[in-house]
Parts: sequence; structure tokens; C-alpha cells
Amino acid sequence: MGKHYFTDEQVNELRLNPHVKNVTNKGITYTEEFRNFFVEEYERGLLPRQILRDAGFDPEMLGKQRIDALSARFKKMVVRPEGATDNRKNMSGRPKTKDLTPEEEIQRLKHKVKYLEQENDFLKKIRFLDGKAQSAQNQKKNT
Repeated sequence: MGKHYFTDEQVNELRLNPHVKNVTNKGITYTEEFRNFFVEEYERGLLPRQILRDAGFDPEMLGKQRIDALSARFKKMVVRPEGATDNRKNMSGRPKTKDLTPEEEIQRLKHKVKYLEQENDFLKKIRFLDGKAQSAQNQKKNT
């Protein structure tokens, strides 16, 4: 199965839905209220397609794969400590360090120093060999 992109007409239609925070040809960002509503309705026994239909979405436009993915994602979201909040902007990328004890932080920094020393030694050797090759090349030119 290939990717399902929205047409410009579908994007405009989806943009009119009050439960849509943002929409592009590739995907939809739903409001936090809708995510909570979806999970509440799902827990009451309604099927995802019916919940979406009641919220003003056309399930055929969204497609089965997108519906399955959003219902799985929403169910995971509400059990997180931050709830159904969209935290992609707040948590971009991998954190550099977690909460480390002072001993762990010292160990990490010692490892970093050792790594940087090895890197410097390597760069010195490269410069030395490069200089040696350069002088050998110059001697060949002079003879």
C-alpha cells in the first residue's frame, strides 16, 4: 500500500472542521479536546469510524490505515502523564543527558575527555603524516 495524500480540496474541507488544529496534504493535527473526546467515546464502546463520523469527518477520506493509527496513538496519549497534549515542539530530539548522579556525571565527563584526547592524538598524527608527505613531494620536485 502506498501513502495516502490529501488533495487540496480535501485539505480545505478538513480545515473547516473545528476538531482540526492543522492539516496538510500529508497529515492532520487534531485538537487536544478532540483527542480526549475520541478516547472517551471509544471507551464507551463506539467504533473509531462512528466517532469520526459524529465529529464531522469522512472516514472514507481518512482511510482505514490512518484511522487505525490515530486510534492507537490517541489511546497511548491519554495514559501519558501529560495526557493528550501535543508535546512534539517541547520534546524535539533526544535529550543530551538525563538526571545523572554526580558520580555518573563525573564518569561521563571522564569518558568525554578521554575520547577528545584520542581524537587530538589522531589529528596530530594525520598532520604529521601529511607534513611528511608534503615535504617528500617537495623534495621530488626539487630534484
